[in-house]
Amino acid sequence: MQHVSVLKEDVYKYLNLKKGEVVVDATMGLGGHAGGILELIGGKGVLIGFDLDENNLKEAGKRLEHYKNKILINDNFRYLKTRVNEAGFAQVDAILFDLGLSSPHVEVASRGFSFLKEGPLDMRFSSNQELTAYVVINQYPENKLADVIWRYGEERASRRIARKIVERRMAKKFETTTEFADFIESIAPARGGKKWRKSKIHPATTIFQAIRIEVNDELNALKEALGYSIDLLKVGGRMVVISYHSLEDRIVKHFFKELARSCVCPRELLVCQCAGEPAVELLTRKPVVPSDKEIAENPRARSAKLRAIKKIKDL
Repeated sequence: MQHVSVLKEDVYKYLNLKKGEVVVDATMGLGGHAGGILELIGGKGVLIGFDLDENNLKEAGKRLEHYKNKILINDNFRYLKTRVNEAGFAQVDAILFDLGLSSPHVEVASRGFSFLKEGPLDMRFSSNQELTAYVVINQYPENKLADVIWRYGEERASRRIARKIVERRMAKKFETTTEFADFIESIAPARGGKKWRKSKIHPATTIFQAIRIEVNDELNALKEALGYSIDLLKVGGRMVVISYHSLEDRIVKHFFKELARSCVCPRELLVCQCAGEPAVELLTRKPVVPSDKEIAENPRARSAKLRAIKKIKDL
């Protein structure tokens, strides 16, 4: 199973880790970044690793079993501040979020994430979650389904697509990933005079993304986690976030930008009244993206964007 880390050297550069530091890896996956982090912080440092996927966390634990200075937590990163505090740490030195899917999500057909492999309509990061892709596709009311496709897939034809899905499921429920993907391809609307399915991007890509985000409540979890993370960071602490689509990156960009503002007064005030100072320093004015060489070696890296900050004052 592959566990290639995206933008690895840039992650270490902006985390700027030192011996003895306490670091949160909020998205352990298979432990691709974690091994390097543990080497950099040494035996007196501590890595606190989160993953909602219990199988990923177990596999990461096996890969890193010779490191004793780690704490692995099977939970959603939206709860990271509470869980880190429970582990005995009031604040930490650095936090990493690598928001991409891990290899098993894409490569294991039974997880239901990929439309290239036949599997059940699942898409859950954790088997303990109740909501599945099957429920979203086969049971959501038409308006709600259209909203999901529009909001999380940014699909202009969301109303039409939702209507077609509902018409089809009335005759026969969707059961597998490939069945659903083939149907989406068959109803793909024209784009600029060309059929969507002639694009380099498969027409089901944005629809699967939208449903996956809905199933796992990904964007709301990210917003909550970012807010708690800035409180969890020590002054001088660093945070690095790697996102893989525009919705994630927009949330991260705006969150960091607001924290970096020198004035926090309402924008309608013409004169600053808060004498405020920024809470963070932007370490990346523009997102860092993979090199052509890295993309050639790891095609999944092509959409990655890395943003980083350093905390300079408590809120």
